[in-house]
Amino acid sequence: MSIEAIKVPVLAESVADATILNWYVQLGQPIQEGDKIVDIETDKVVLEVVAPQAGALIEILKPTGENVLSGEVIAKLDTSQAVMTTTTTVTPNTEDAPVKTSPAVRKIAADTGIEPSTVSHRGDRVTKTDILQQAVKLEPPKPVPPMLPPLVTTGPGPSQSKTERPEQRVAMTRLRKRAAERLLQAQQEHAILTTFNEINMKAVSELRNKYKDSFEKTHGVKLGFMSFFTKAVVAALKKFPIVNASTEGDDIIYHGYYDIGIAVSSPRGLVVPILRNVDALSFAEIEKGIADFGKRARDVQLTLDDLTGGTFTITNGGIFGSMLSTPILNPPQSAILGMHNIVERPVADNGQVVIRPVMYVALSYDHRLVDGRDAVQFLVAIKNAIEEPARLLIDI
Repeated sequence: MSIEAIKVPVLAESVADATILNWYVQLGQPIQEGDKIVDIETDKVVLEVVAPQAGALIEILKPTGENVLSGEVIAKLDTSQAVMTTTTTVTPNTEDAPVKTSPAVRKIAADTGIEPSTVSHRGDRVTKTDILQQAVKLEPPKPVPPMLPPLVTTGPGPSQSKTERPEQRVAMTRLRKRAAERLLQAQQEHAILTTFNEINMKAVSELRNKYKDSFEKTHGVKLGFMSFFTKAVVAALKKFPIVNASTEGDDIIYHGYYDIGIAVSSPRGLVVPILRNVDALSFAEIEKGIADFGKRARDVQLTLDDLTGGTFTITNGGIFGSMLSTPILNPPQSAILGMHNIVERPVADNGQVVIRPVMYVALSYDHRLVDGRDAVQFLVAIKNAIEEPARLLIDI
């Protein structure tokens, strides 16, 4: 018997420990080299652990929910046990001609990536049943769901079952606990103040609607409002560098670069990956970066490096319908911009009351570092850039 130890990956210096999030294989289950075995959750990211060799899992030392340390052995793999794989028998074609398929078979082949000529079949035709059976054989094993605690029922008694109120107790994820700690720390250690403004979105909406189709055709990504706001933020940060600064003890650190955190939702909660050197990025590069962050956040594939650093943060509660909010700082940054939903409202325009698409924006900042005047003017600079997007092109 040849035993291979499955260990926790080396964690970052700032990460003391991690938690077993989900096992994808069961004891005795044969696996191949590179198959995903388990997810391990740290304070910021989920790490995937894969099989170093083919074999069978013979022991799980750390069950779901258990805390683990860097390099700790969490399972054992018997590599002497051959992994049983399904072999495909293909009927030889003596005439060396492609097998016959129907339109339905060709569609399934395209969707699954299976080459019809490799599917076991009888005669000279691959049927729908043949290719569906092959697709089932090649389907990866489903993850083993974590054990959840049973529902706890509270109520006056069996005789009054209609008034029972079920409850379920589930442990808070490490990400949410860490986020809670940082939010409390931000409020306790920083003098947070929020200033608000409203932005007439008519000009930028018309510009976006005019060019969104050609933009997507040219760059392969949709043109959203986030690229406009990100560009406007960078232009405003250049005018007010104190808003791009951070504190370290009694020192103020002015950053000569613009790494913008973009808050995105993930199954584990809100995360803030960082777009680096945004001042050097085009609109298309910004949109592609944000789209990539969103996809990888949903797939739990963001890395620790994606979430580390940043000089300023943008959060958009408007995608969920938020009208107004006061975002909390993302330390050690000194400010954060909150975007909200766009609603048609009556506004005064050249002495006339007209209907315009309006967004409320909020800037929360550390008043120990940023004066109110700078904060207000910074937000006004963003407002001016969005209401007159040509400013972003001529840098005024």
